[in-house]
Amino acid sequence: MTILFKDMTEAQAKEQILASVKEYCDTFHKKAPYKEGQRIPYASRVYDSDEMVNLVDSSLEFWLTAGRYTDIFEKEFAEYLGVKYCSLVNSGSSANLLAFMTLTSPLLGDRRVMPGDEMITVAAGFPTTVAPAVQYGVVPVFVDVTIPQYNIDVEKLEEALSPKTKVVMAAHTLGNPFDLKAVKAFCEKHNLWLIEDNCDALGSKYTIDGEEKFTGAIGDIGTSSFYPPHHMTMGEGGAVYTNNPLLNKIARSMRDWGRDCVCPSGCDNICKHRFDRQYGELPLGYDHKYVYSHFGYNLKATDMQAAVGCAQLKKFPSFVERRKVNFKRLKAGIMEGLKANGLEDKLILPEACENSDPSWFGFLITCCEGTERNKVVQYLENNGVQTRMLFAGNLIKHPCFDEMRASGEGYRVVGELKNTDRIMNDTFWVGVYPGMTDEMIDYMAKKIVEALKA
Repeated sequence: MTILFKDMTEAQAKEQILASVKEYCDTFHKKAPYKEGQRIPYASRVYDSDEMVNLVDSSLEFWLTAGRYTDIFEKEFAEYLGVKYCSLVNSGSSANLLAFMTLTSPLLGDRRVMPGDEMITVAAGFPTTVAPAVQYGVVPVFVDVTIPQYNIDVEKLEEALSPKTKVVMAAHTLGNPFDLKAVKAFCEKHNLWLIEDNCDALGSKYTIDGEEKFTGAIGDIGTSSFYPPHHMTMGEGGAVYTNNPLLNKIARSMRDWGRDCVCPSGCDNICKHRFDRQYGELPLGYDHKYVYSHFGYNLKATDMQAAVGCAQLKKFPSFVERRKVNFKRLKAGIMEGLKANGLEDKLILPEACENSDPSWFGFLITCCEGTERNKVVQYLENNGVQTRMLFAGNLIKHPCFDEMRASGEGYRVVGELKNTDRIMNDTFWVGVYPGMTDEMIDYMAKKIVEALKA
C-alpha cells in the first residue's frame, strides 16, 4: 500500500500513519490464547496499540530527548502517587543513583551525606540499591531481613546506628512494603534521610498515621523502574519523586548535567536573568545555561520512552488489581495442593507486611529443611514455569565484594545475616504479572506442588 503524502497536510499524514500503526499492532501483536504446557515467563510486557501509537507519534516529532511526553508523564505520575515533584530518568538504577546523590549536595548543609558516612540497608536485594553508596565512599551497613515478608528487620535498626549514620535506603521487596511506620519513626528520631527503593512495588499502599499512601511517597525520596518486567514499562526508564522542593531542585540539577539553570531543553532565559548574575568565580553575566552547581550526569529519558509510559499509566491501576488477583489465586492454589498432599511443612509462602496493601511483583517461596530448592526450580523450569532468585540473595557474597571482604573494610554487617543466607540458599519466586490468565496461575500452582513429590 502506497500513501501519497504529497496530497496531504502534515496533520493528515500523521493521522494516516498512526491509524496504520494501530491496525498493524492490532493485527500482528495480539497474543494467542494460552495452552497448558506453554512456557510461562515470570514477567512480560502488557500493552496494546495505545503504546505503539504514542511511540510512533513521538518519533514523528523527532524531538528524541525529553520533551512534551516527558512533561505529561512527570505531571500525571506525580498526581497518581500524590507527590509534588517527579523527575523522569533513563532507568531504575539511575533513579537510585540520582536519589542517593541528591543527598550529597552542599545545599543540604549539615545533613549532607559525605564519604565515610554510613547508610543502613539490606544485602537481600538488588545491587543498585547499594552501588551508589559504595561508589561514593559511603559505608553500607547491612542488617538482616524477615521471612516471610523478606524485608528489613526493624528490630536491628538501633543496633546498626552509629554517629556516622546519615541515611536508610531499602527496597519494598517484590511489592511487599517494609515496616514504614517503624523505619520512618527511626529516621525521624535520629534525623536520618529515608530513600524508598520502590522499583518493585509501584502501586503498593501502606497505612501510616491513619492515612493510606502509596509506597515511595512516604520517605524523603522514592524511586521507580520502568524496565519491561516491572509493574509498568517504557522499555527502559525510571523516576525519582519527592515532596521536598529542595531535594527536587537538587535532583533536577544532578539529572541534567549538574547545571544551575532550570530551563528545559530547547528553552532559554525563563528566569529573565540569563546574562546578569554572578556565579562562583565566573565573570559577571556568564551564560546561566552553562553554570554548574553540582557534579551531575545526563540521566534523562527520551520522549519516546515517556510516550510509552503515558499510555501505560492509563492502564496501570488495572495492572495493580490483576497482580493482586493473581497473587491471591496462586497462594490459594498452592495452599490447597499442599494440604491435599500432606506437604504443608515443605514450603514457606509469602505474607504481606502489617498495614499494607501490596502491588505484588512476584510470589516468593522458601523451601523448608529437606526440600531442595534446586530440585524444585529445575522441575518448574523443565515444565515451562520460569523462576527467579531474590536477586543477589546475599550481596556481600558476590564477586563485587571480593576486595572489601578481603580487606575487611568498606561495609559493616550487624549481627548475623541468617535469613539473608537462607534466602540465598532456599528461596525463589515466580511471577504474577497482569498478563497471566487464571489457567496460567492454576498451572503454576499445580506444578509447584508436583515438584515437591517428584
